[in-house]
Amino acid sequence: MHTARDNASRPVIVPLLLAIGLSASSLLTGTSALALSELQKTPGQADQGAPGQNGEQPATSPTAPGVPMPDPLVSTPASQSGDRTPGAQDGAKPVEVIYDISKVPEPVRKMREQIVEAAASGDLERLRPLLGTGAGQTQVTVGEPTDDPISTLKDLSGDPEGDEILAIMLDVISTGFVHIGQGTPDEMYVWPYFAEKDLKALTPPERVELLRIVTAGDLADMQEFGGYNFYRVGITPDGKWKYFTAGD
Repeated sequence: MHTARDNASRPVIVPLLLAIGLSASSLLTGTSALALSELQKTPGQADQGAPGQNGEQPATSPTAPGVPMPDPLVSTPASQSGDRTPGAQDGAKPVEVIYDISKVPEPVRKMREQIVEAAASGDLERLRPLLGTGAGQTQVTVGEPTDDPISTLKDLSGDPEGDEILAIMLDVISTGFVHIGQGTPDEMYVWPYFAEKDLKALTPPERVELLRIVTAGDLADMQEFGGYNFYRVGITPDGKWKYFTAGD
């Protein structure tokens, strides 16, 4: 049989147990919150959530810390000025990637324009007057010159009419380009600029631009090979179409 004393002691024991349980729960919750905040904190980053010495809450950045602003699809020449021609000596002048065709001599601009118009026409024969003859014939294969460059280009195409090779030519000459060999007999304007770039150091926008010309598998092979080895166009400062070849 319970006494009045026993009944009076029950309200004291129950709140005491409840208080102990709530205290343990608060301790566990506080530990979890601390662990989560530590996981989210970037090494070396100041604590942005802690109040200042006077209790003020520090101002927050309008953008998430550590998230970079998006880059443009095509990098500007200024951002690419640190690239060097493969094999160039230390201290050599960096190769500038150019997108503005107005910066080249008029003969170069005119030849490029004629190549674009001929390739876009879908008529391979329209290239013939641009390819030159004899010693000045445009090189379309690595090695000895061919008797008929138009026939060779048609053979290189994946279709009997030569449309594929025209499409490749148009894509290549629509990219950024570089001016190499200044002051030497090998001075040239070369498309695409990837021919003079370390493919293992491409920025994401540059990778996208290159993948408009080649496949991802081709890019992987080129990176293993050590350089761009697809088609390229070379035009001399006096407007002669020097080559349209694939290879190293």
